[in-house]
Amino acid sequence: MSNPFEDENAQYLALVNDEGQYSLWPMSIDVPQGWSTAHGPAGRQECLEHIEKNWTDMRPAGLVAAMGEA
Repeated sequence: MSNPFEDENAQYLALVNDEGQYSLWPMSIDVPQGWSTAHGPAGRQECLEHIEKNWTDMRPAGLVAAMGEA
């Protein structure tokens, strides 16, 4: 069985959670609770580019707020 997260020919979503963290997600798998679609459906590379462009701070939003940088 192949890895659904590495299929270059599949359709994907770029997901985001309440902490501002992103994830590449195959369209063939239900979106997990606590995550919403930020981009897509689209090709794998397009979703990865969206994530790279928009997820500029890897820290969870709660940590950024606790550090007074919100």
